[in-house]
Amino acid sequence: MPRSTLFDDVYRSRGFHGMDRGLLQARHVFLQGCGLWSPDGAPRVWQGQRQWHVLETGFGLGLGFLAAWHAWQQDPERPDRLFFTSIEAWPVSAQDIARSVQAWPELQPLADALTQAWRGLMPGIHRLVFEGGRVQLTLCIGPVGKMLREMDVAVDSVFLDGFSPEVNPDMWSLHTLKAVARLCRTGTRVASWCVKRSVREDLAQCGFAVTRADGLPPKSHRLEAVFNPPWTPRTQLRQALHSAPPRSALVLGAGLSGSAVACSLARRGWTVTVLDAGHSVGAGASGLPAGLTAPHVSPDDSVLSRITRAGVRATLQRCSQLLQQGSDWAFSGVLEHRVEGKRALPAGEAWPAQGHEWSTPATPEQIATQGLPTQAQALWHAMAGWLRPRQLVAAQLATPGVQVRWNSRVHALRQVATGWQALDAHGQVLAQAEQLIVAGGFHTRALLPEAGLPLNPLRGQISMGALDDLPEVLQGQLPKVPVNGHGSFICGVPLPPENGGAPGWFLGSTFERACPEAVLREEDHAANHARLATLLPPLSEPMQPAFAPGRVLAWAGLRCTLPDRVPAVGPVDPQPMPGLQVCAGMGARGISLGVLCGELIAAQLEGEPLPLAPSLAAHLWAARFSAPRR
Repeated sequence: MPRSTLFDDVYRSRGFHGMDRGLLQARHVFLQGCGLWSPDGAPRVWQGQRQWHVLETGFGLGLGFLAAWHAWQQDPERPDRLFFTSIEAWPVSAQDIARSVQAWPELQPLADALTQAWRGLMPGIHRLVFEGGRVQLTLCIGPVGKMLREMDVAVDSVFLDGFSPEVNPDMWSLHTLKAVARLCRTGTRVASWCVKRSVREDLAQCGFAVTRADGLPPKSHRLEAVFNPPWTPRTQLRQALHSAPPRSALVLGAGLSGSAVACSLARRGWTVTVLDAGHSVGAGASGLPAGLTAPHVSPDDSVLSRITRAGVRATLQRCSQLLQQGSDWAFSGVLEHRVEGKRALPAGEAWPAQGHEWSTPATPEQIATQGLPTQAQALWHAMAGWLRPRQLVAAQLATPGVQVRWNSRVHALRQVATGWQALDAHGQVLAQAEQLIVAGGFHTRALLPEAGLPLNPLRGQISMGALDDLPEVLQGQLPKVPVNGHGSFICGVPLPPENGGAPGWFLGSTFERACPEAVLREEDHAANHARLATLLPPLSEPMQPAFAPGRVLAWAGLRCTLPDRVPAVGPVDPQPMPGLQVCAGMGARGISLGVLCGELIAAQLEGEPLPLAPSLAAHLWAARFSAPRR
């Protein structure tokens, strides 16, 4: 029987004759107790709803989540989307989860998907996505009280679980139960195996109507409760849209951020129109032939570092859903050359074992294999990889429900009673919708001058060429995985179709501030070659001929940044401009942050759990640049 060494208690009890009845217990106690499963096939409370949100106070070995996911799969009247938020202070290993479901073959495919995503779970909030985004697991790693305080959205069902009150009293304290009640709406159902009198009395004090129901033998009883306080709760929780009519959105910009927003909204049933001044996918900065998604690290594990990890996870998950592994993207890992000792990891216990699943000091073998000098300092980012941004943009724009109109240059915006309109140079309406999301990169500033977003242009140029054009000996010396740290060097990714599509090498990019045009400059090839001399010194001289005029290829794009290096996402000022959102200021991290920002906007509009901690999301909200209202 699975057992916690920390609490000296079992994760689930045995039935008669020592049988592991974990799945029966999960169904009988939690699912049936919350009206999500019935042995006689009675209708479930989530039927006919657009979404359903389950809160679980102890993830344990994940059986509650797997049972709920399986029940959702088996119900033809299930809600469109299932959100499952679970708190766990001491996460088990992926191997423990895999072993715990061996007795139930029906759960095996779900457990396989879960264990595949089960990595890098540092203290904080993590979003794991399944079923193409229709099932979302939000894992809150940390003490139950702290994690409950982080939540800001109402829940529909509560699985009150955890080790027994005798060994883990904090889990069942009145303080914890009050925190659970804060997240409930009238009618929220709670289920638990624990029927201790003090727990029942405390739940009643928190506004729950509590009953004891028949338990699963050998247990005599289980607990059921419904939140129905005799007072009116004072709450500012975001409420889920359970039965909202179809909604429409207008997205300006078909780049990484705009396509991500469009994809996230369309997956939730929205009708989305995307306008872009370009003629096709990748006309702007998203046309970068090859780029990296890798975590930012810092000795104090800064806000930017934590946001970037959430973004990298979101990007890798979406790539696995939409793109072809090996040709469009690869979970390759990235070696970061710590040039001049920059980008150190937090020291000691500040960087736990789960952090090393993200980033760790590179081994001498990893350093030598990629062609760096033996004395070089480097980090190995295991949860990182390369991708072709243009392919990701195209796949996101191909989401059913998204319509793209190319060659559509927007000159002005107009607020009307039914939402927002985008106007051309002659004042004619190009498109309109209830919600407007401006994701036009640096052009966002011109479209929304009243927003006061301090966006600055950042031009970047890369150098590239075909691998087959390099001497065979040199090809053998090139790094097998991407290397970054002073620009980046990527090998083996296909060149753009217009450049032949053969496997290529990519180096860059330059960073030119205050340049509002993506022009090509011959002198930037010398600048990129100088970067190579710092990034991968042994390659500098052998690669020199590849940078000759007429031989080296180039691409340039225009990005935009904000002073704090964090994107601006969401409403700028919801009072004078309701229904208007922005998604801009990704800088050089659009690949890593675009998907996360799109999900953040969609979750906020839908009343869903956010894809990262609300306290962390606050650093992204565009309203931080709004002038204080008098």
